[in-house]
Amino acid sequence: MQPAVYILASKRNGTLYVGVTSDLVSRIWQHKNNQVEGFTERYGVHLLVYYELLADMYAAITREKQIKKWNRAWKIRLIESFNPAWRDLWNEII
Repeated sequence: MQPAVYILASKRNGTLYVGVTSDLVSRIWQHKNNQVEGFTERYGVHLLVYYELLADMYAAITREKQIKKWNRAWKIRLIESFNPAWRDLWNEII
């Protein structure tokens, strides 16, 4: 298992969701298949537009909290520095 922070989007510049997981592939599959009740299911936030692998869960949780506190413009800048086209990165992680 590799701890990771990820950002999902509904579309380019759409609704954003920041999450943390110990199993990125499994967690993103759950989001894409509406296996996770709540925000991502309700707002159709299913595109993996950013992810960051970290050394351990403590680092991943700390990073998630940091990003969640950022304003929207900073989050968009982070996404666009990693994924300028806002492609769905799902195929890169499977």
